[in-house]
Amino acid sequence: MKHFSRTFIAVILAVLMATLLPVQVFAETPDYISEIKIFMGDYKNASSEGYKILGDGSGNPVDLNQGSGSTDTGAKGNKKVYLGYKTTKDRKEAISDLALMNMKGGYDVAEYEALMEKQMKEQIIPFVNDFLVSINEYRDNYNSKNKKNNQRAKYIHDMLNKLIDDDTGKPIGDLLLNQTKYEMGDEAYNKLSEEEKKNHADILTIIAQANGKATLLLENMLIRAGDTNTDSWIDRLSETTYEDLLDATGMAPTDARKKLSKNYDDDAQKLLRMWSAFREELLTYDDAQAYVDEYDESDATDAYDEAEALDEDSSHDEADEALENAAEAVNGELKLVDKASIIAVHDYLEGIEYGDGTMLDFFLTPEDEITDDIEMLYPVAAALTDGQKAGLEFVTLKELVMIAGTAPGDYKAADLEELKPASIYEGVDRAIYEKGGVALTSDAIRNKKSALIEPENDSLSALSIAFIVISSAAALGFVASTIAFAVGRIQLHRWPMLTIEYSAYGWHPNLSPQYYNNAVRNSTWGGRCMVGFGVAAVILTIVTLYLSYNDMKAHYKVDFTPIPHYMVDEKDITGYNSKGEKIVLKNQSAYYKAVQCNRKKGDEYFNTVDTCADLNGDVNKQWLALYAAKNEAWEPILASSLRAVVGSSALPAGYKTGIHMFGSDAAFNLNSSLYCWNKSAKSVIVYYKTDDSAPSSSASNFSGGMIALAAGGGLIVGVFGTILATSKKRKDNKTVTV
Repeated sequence: MKHFSRTFIAVILAVLMATLLPVQVFAETPDYISEIKIFMGDYKNASSEGYKILGDGSGNPVDLNQGSGSTDTGAKGNKKVYLGYKTTKDRKEAISDLALMNMKGGYDVAEYEALMEKQMKEQIIPFVNDFLVSINEYRDNYNSKNKKNNQRAKYIHDMLNKLIDDDTGKPIGDLLLNQTKYEMGDEAYNKLSEEEKKNHADILTIIAQANGKATLLLENMLIRAGDTNTDSWIDRLSETTYEDLLDATGMAPTDARKKLSKNYDDDAQKLLRMWSAFREELLTYDDAQAYVDEYDESDATDAYDEAEALDEDSSHDEADEALENAAEAVNGELKLVDKASIIAVHDYLEGIEYGDGTMLDFFLTPEDEITDDIEMLYPVAAALTDGQKAGLEFVTLKELVMIAGTAPGDYKAADLEELKPASIYEGVDRAIYEKGGVALTSDAIRNKKSALIEPENDSLSALSIAFIVISSAAALGFVASTIAFAVGRIQLHRWPMLTIEYSAYGWHPNLSPQYYNNAVRNSTWGGRCMVGFGVAAVILTIVTLYLSYNDMKAHYKVDFTPIPHYMVDEKDITGYNSKGEKIVLKNQSAYYKAVQCNRKKGDEYFNTVDTCADLNGDVNKQWLALYAAKNEAWEPILASSLRAVVGSSALPAGYKTGIHMFGSDAAFNLNSSLYCWNKSAKSVIVYYKTDDSAPSSSASNFSGGMIALAAGGGLIVGVFGTILATSKKRKDNKTVTV
């Protein structure tokens, strides 16, 4: 059986391993928002931390919380809030959405944790059960006495050791040779010492939380290390027909067909879903050959030399041009690898007889013929091992063919020294899997919570109101008694002067004794009541003021609940397909991370909300938390478009959205009276625009790794000469060395 050249396999494996390397390429792009931090009180440290402060267009920082607090008795006044931001030219690092959640809003921590448990039960565990089949084939070959299988598994072991499990600190290749925690069971695992536990991977956690590329790479490598047979699946397929499978059952034709359908139909359907894409690649053979014939590797070498020559004296234009040329060179090399692999697989299959033709003829069978006769794929499913079938979701048909066409000894040709170890969780913020720190929001949850919101209570208690009424009555009594006392005193004052009066009848009393008695009584009673009511009024007033102060203090004292560090929004998401066309992804979960602030240990509320930002400055009736999402499928926020508008709700020309509430695209007033004390505070709205250009076609999973390899020692460039020389051999040569 013919095999691919060692050099070609070296390149393919190097590209696979390089997918995790965190290397970025910056083309000529605008500045995007990469990070946001809220500064409460002041922004004196913003500049030293690398943040720009959002201004009003004239260089004046904008207070996002102006006048929204309260200066009433018991209130905390106002606190200024400023928005700081950093920029990037890398779309992958750009923030693509900014959303708000209020303290009593529509989110649920328990529902998120239930969702995670459901995902573990329905997706992760079933996957791991299948995944273990591939792991066991890897272990069997690593410990096999079959020299070829052992050599292949040991090389894959060395490659897998380039992936590190952060939780144990051990390389994945070593860990998977031992039973995993899941295989052992909790009881046996918990009996181990902490040091012994480090030798057993928590495979459920790895599969649930690992970098998606790492999971793909892990399964791809395990499929290469598997297959404990002495031949390849292509070898077995070449010697197996559907009729052979029927005969092997030893059953009557009808029963045999039912048995084969039960054994192979599910896997055959998976193969059918890959069929069309593989067939189309094979049909591009002539175009692939033409590309390889015309490719000039010196252009890539020059581009990399130009990029490596950049230094601090290089101009901005020179840097942009050099990096753009390097990016184009990477894309060219990626395309070269792809075209060369098509040529290699095409020629490999053409050299193998199968049925009345060749294996190539078989894989060029139109999809509709396969659909009408799915039994044609039963021999393929039968030729694959259980481990290979378990990994059908992680490989393409082309990769499966290349795995079959790689001799065990060829793996050792790929040099791994240029590849540095990488965490299997590279780029993953694992805090999203922690209990209690992540909340779920959705239209359903938001609607449910809004229906449960109760009207705000009066700021004064019933007791305070009662004392106010009593104090008022005492005050009225004091006023009445004061009037009575005053009248009595006036009457007594007038009595001596008006005791007698001269008339035609002579001298006689002008006022009756009854007048005198009334005056004395009014004066005495009024004086006593005035003192009593006065003292009571003072006491009641003091008590009322005390109760009112406590009520107001309690009214303005808010018991903040923790701010979830992450918010997961279940919604339909607009993304892009491989052609740059917009598509809608139904019922997706978008992860948002809470924006941080300059709150520090010892500050009020730190023990409750930590450093999660509150746009209400910790002085209003609810926290208003800001969340940022980074999603490559979305449009990144343009840094130059950030705009704060104070005192107006009119949408600025050219803008469609801004910082908004979850569940709405409309820019939201950060001083909304729903969450602030001062109902007459000026509105503050922050608007932004996004870059609506389609994602670059060069945004491949392999781009970063290819540049890393090229810049880190020329591993890829160094072997392309051999690839070109061998891949240019025409198929009439009949010697497949690519």
